[in-house]
Amino acid sequence: MRAEQFKGARKLLVPELLMLPEGPKRGQAVLVDGRKFRAVGPAEQLMAAHPGLRPVRLDGHLIMPGFVDAHHHLTQSFGKAQSFGQPSEIFKTIWEPLEHALDRDSAYVSAKLAALEALRGGFTTVADAGTRAPVDVAAIARATEEAGIRCVLSKVVSDGRGGPEHLGRWDAHPLVHPSLAIPVPEDASAKVIKRTADLCREAGAVLQIHVNEHLASVERSLKSVGRRPVEYLRHLGALGPQTLGSHATLLTPGEMRMLADSGAAISYNPVASAWKGNAVAHATMLAAMGVRFGTGTDGTRGDGFRLVDAAETAQRLAYGIASGDSSCGAGRMWLEHATSLSADALGLSEVTGEISVGKAADFLVVDIDVPELTPSSALEWELVRLAGRDQITAVVVDGRLRLWEGWPPDWDGRALVARAARMGPEVVRRAKLQRVEPH
Repeated sequence: MRAEQFKGARKLLVPELLMLPEGPKRGQAVLVDGRKFRAVGPAEQLMAAHPGLRPVRLDGHLIMPGFVDAHHHLTQSFGKAQSFGQPSEIFKTIWEPLEHALDRDSAYVSAKLAALEALRGGFTTVADAGTRAPVDVAAIARATEEAGIRCVLSKVVSDGRGGPEHLGRWDAHPLVHPSLAIPVPEDASAKVIKRTADLCREAGAVLQIHVNEHLASVERSLKSVGRRPVEYLRHLGALGPQTLGSHATLLTPGEMRMLADSGAAISYNPVASAWKGNAVAHATMLAAMGVRFGTGTDGTRGDGFRLVDAAETAQRLAYGIASGDSSCGAGRMWLEHATSLSADALGLSEVTGEISVGKAADFLVVDIDVPELTPSSALEWELVRLAGRDQITAVVVDGRLRLWEGWPPDWDGRALVARAARMGPEVVRRAKLQRVEPH
């Protein structure tokens, strides 16, 4: 294989295996024409139907949908290592000071660095949950667009201002999908929360809001409004299909029922739970109850295969062992909730998340001719438990090759890394973070 084979508007790709919604299949091909999948089917039929196209044979490789990160903080990439060993609710001591120390250039570099890491980890879409940096979010949009990743871009509107303008600002943009954010319910008045939810519902956008993440936040909600966060959103009429609740690790059975009945979605963020959480979201229970959920990194690490591994492992350790559940949903469940169902949680089910006709050509070319996957008999399980990002040969977003063997083919990724290495420590110094030094 050569990177040049993925250039050009029309490409007929014939992989060893193609990951379709029903599972992996041999003998299949895809026609990418422009930004979308235009045909998917048996390789012999597609080659016969398009005799003028030279097939790109990808022996020993899998084509699968790109991972969809349902919860990220793109302007926090300079502080990743600052969060290690810290207690929960570090947004007060680490993330808010860090983001407040950013200017337009450093916010741009932080977001582009995070986007590059995400692409290297197999993500073709990221949902930015809204920055507190005192900058126009256009800097983040420019960073993700230049990197070539699809972005659900939030604007924080806790003060009730700027929502309609933001939702209308990115009309018809191929890679930027606008969203509104209220970081936590106590950040905004009841009137603003309800109005923002209504704006998102009318615009077909998502409202991103952290809910039931930490015990302290649940108790604050009970003391201030007499209700737990999810219950409070339901009480306000702000819980609906447009709502994307981040984390939701501390849910009562009643709140799970509210989520299911309302059609709201959550982002299940297992690595965040492991690093600084009070609990693990009961994702298998949510799936059984019909709650929509995607899988998110929360900006911890941009590695799709390690994320699905963590998603399954966290369920097994937190819930599966105690109940004797040896499968915890099995491999396909975690792949779906990291791709197509993550896209659904972001309101992008008609855009991305699976390989099917009419969807955006957002996909990975994965080397499966490796010792870790040999012999292979249950590929979906193997991708969840055994695969790694070093097997990702190519990342294609919106029909364009964005990453080849770990690096962008059309811009200087190493120069960005060097720039971030110089800039990041200065931002951290300005932020004056309040770290609890682990012993």
